[in-house]
Amino acid sequence: MIIDAMTNPSLQSKPLHGFSYSQAFFQELTHSALAHAQKLGATDAASEASEGCGLSVSARLGELENVERNRDKSLGVTVYVGQRRGNASTSDFSDAAVKQTVQAAFDIARFTAADDMAGLPALDDYARYPKGQQPDLDLFHPWDLTSEQALELALRCEAAAMSTDKRVVNSEGAGVSAQQSHFWATHYRGDAGGKGIAFEGGYASSRHSLSVAPIAANARRQGADMQQGSWHTSMRDAAEMSSPEAVGRYAAERALARLGAKKLATRTCAVLFESSMAVGLLGGYVQATSGAALYRKTTFLEGSLGKAVFPKHIHIEDDPFVLKGKGSSPFDEEGVQTQKRPIVTSGVVEGYFLSSYSARKLGMKSTGNAGGSHNLTLTSTQTKAVDDLEVMLKKLGTGLFVTELMGQGVNYVTGDYSRGASGYWVENGRIAYPVHEITIAGNLKDMFLGIQAVGADAYNYGAKTIGSVLINRMKVAGS
Repeated sequence: MIIDAMTNPSLQSKPLHGFSYSQAFFQELTHSALAHAQKLGATDAASEASEGCGLSVSARLGELENVERNRDKSLGVTVYVGQRRGNASTSDFSDAAVKQTVQAAFDIARFTAADDMAGLPALDDYARYPKGQQPDLDLFHPWDLTSEQALELALRCEAAAMSTDKRVVNSEGAGVSAQQSHFWATHYRGDAGGKGIAFEGGYASSRHSLSVAPIAANARRQGADMQQGSWHTSMRDAAEMSSPEAVGRYAAERALARLGAKKLATRTCAVLFESSMAVGLLGGYVQATSGAALYRKTTFLEGSLGKAVFPKHIHIEDDPFVLKGKGSSPFDEEGVQTQKRPIVTSGVVEGYFLSSYSARKLGMKSTGNAGGSHNLTLTSTQTKAVDDLEVMLKKLGTGLFVTELMGQGVNYVTGDYSRGASGYWVENGRIAYPVHEITIAGNLKDMFLGIQAVGADAYNYGAKTIGSVLINRMKVAGS
């Protein structure tokens, strides 16, 4: 039976705030694309229509630098002819352009080599919410911001940084961004019965941010003793962001604290990662246990399911249903049902991050992670409410406190880790002096197992939350 293009009356018939197109229009558009794909002979097909818009403003040293407004739209079509896959997209929503795009995807599929693992998700894996009952995760908070208002916020943020101390002498600038988008996806499967619609759904979301990067200089020393500090705040709801003044002052304090930095002699010692840096360790774990790396055998954690990768006190959980969460979603990028689930329990790996394709390659089921992890949190059963940064420094005792990392020196095949770093040398639980121009090195497998403590100073970056992390032993290369 041919898919019709009738709009679901329960959908938004008028565009949401700030958008040019409605959900109902996007549903009709995707239905039309899939109907044409079926006429051409597609076995299965998927279509997604999306729209995004936003404003970005930057300022430096009290002057406007840049104003950018973005508005884009897209229709993507994926066509399967048996196990052959083709994909094409367009920003033209006219009927002729839609048909041409579908034809292009179909032609690509006809001449592409067959892949036994290719295909849409299994019928049983799709998200199944009763009509009108898809969970509202409170992801859409449009920000009515003019370019003049955005400039004022950026200037306030930079001014707060510059006025913190006379040693703050320069700035890389401050920026404000307000972004929002929405989409609608529809999947057609020849074995789905009825009209062949196996899945459809969509939602709107927003993401706003404010950042600044001041530069401090120590006038009492000769030479180029200058240090940059930076900080930002980012939320789906702009009302929940930190104030421009708070962001500016904290960024300046970070720059000032690094003045007079020294080099370290090469040594092996304990390392405490500031929570904002520890997020990268969590991201490294996700990459090492993601489907593509696993089925390609390009990860040091291949075959780690059911094995201890962390100490017993470490737990990791993935939760896609956090209200206003930056990684929240009622379904993944393929329409597969998402689920709150343990990733690591008592140090033991309980689950990977799999899409439908990677799951088939591994002989497993999709975990609803096409597109990556959701709201990932690492915790320790040993962490107490009083374990703030001051307490974590005491637990470090004597060693390196890392507050900045540079470069991308991580080899996920072997787990070897080597990155440029700066931060502070700590003695007897107290910061002794700032350090820079050093390299920290180890192996992620040893680093994960070597986690001694996790702080209560939890920090959220993107869709990952983690406190400061103390690792028992790493190589520090300096002068």
